[in-house]
Amino acid sequence: MIIGCDLHTRYQQIAMLDTETGEEVERRLEHETGGARAFYSGLQGRVRVGIEATGHTHWFEAMLAELGHELWMGDAAKIRASVIRKQKTDARDAAHLLDLLRQDGFPQIWRPSPAERDLRQLVWHRQKLVWMRGAVKNQLHALAMGEGVCRKKKLFTAKGRKELEGLALGPWASYRRQELLRMFDELAAATTQLDAAVEQAAKNQPLAVRRMTHPGVGPVTSLAFLLIIGPVERFERSKQVVSYLGLNPQEHSSGGKQRLGAISKQGNPMMRWLLVEAGHTAARFDPALQRMYQRLKFRRGASVAKVAVARKLAVRMYWMLRSTADYAQLVRMQGSPWATLVENSPSLG
Repeated sequence: MIIGCDLHTRYQQIAMLDTETGEEVERRLEHETGGARAFYSGLQGRVRVGIEATGHTHWFEAMLAELGHELWMGDAAKIRASVIRKQKTDARDAAHLLDLLRQDGFPQIWRPSPAERDLRQLVWHRQKLVWMRGAVKNQLHALAMGEGVCRKKKLFTAKGRKELEGLALGPWASYRRQELLRMFDELAAATTQLDAAVEQAAKNQPLAVRRMTHPGVGPVTSLAFLLIIGPVERFERSKQVVSYLGLNPQEHSSGGKQRLGAISKQGNPMMRWLLVEAGHTAARFDPALQRMYQRLKFRRGASVAKVAVARKLAVRMYWMLRSTADYAQLVRMQGSPWATLVENSPSLG
């Protein structure tokens, strides 16, 4: 049995083919009523189900694994690009997935293991709390600046906080200040606990420990890079890693004229944010990155320089995976012919 499944949150539309009898079936299966589980439980023999890559699929993957069925997840962009007709319905989408499975043209993608997906939740949750904490800090900065107090980072020292709490505000502004400070304390405590959990998880990963030898790369960045990139064998060149993370430039070239734009951002936003943050520290302690940052900052501005350092940092972390080298070995290789070759050759490392 091969099944093309157009999966939605509340239901799914399937197109099924029995390869032995040639029988084709189209059905809509409801999730809440148990129709989907009852249908897949009744299937006998080898069953392969193909769906587009999307969110909210963990329950479906777990159910198929429990029943012994095979799940293929496909690249949604490639699947949609292969559709010729402009009419789009659930039935057409399911039939199209079935055709790709039948013709061996299904663009299957790599999927992390359940343990890796669970670790991703740890890193994502920690990062979400960091962003929320940043939003709270911005609001507290706004309250202070409204009263003529501009302390930047010093606002959250013991002295700065005492000054913030001593500002004479109106009743509702005081209430807002109190609530924001309470949320900030709670988020800071929760983030500290998650930082410890991430650090412990990173120490249990030898590949993550190796990348932590690079200046600016801490447990969060190292573990997130490992979980998002997956097996390094998936990428033959560093350019593919850069493209996977969305740090490559947009391009619209034609007629012998090259037109490049801003970065594509077609990748994991958390990983790009972490690489930019890590690049700040790396550019301070690594001489080569520092020269690169200062040169680009003078020519193109600080924003472009930060992204360029983040891209270079991603390439270095990829090299450290491919060549099994730590930071000290990477520094010794810089400037050598091998360092240039390894970036452009899929066979080295």
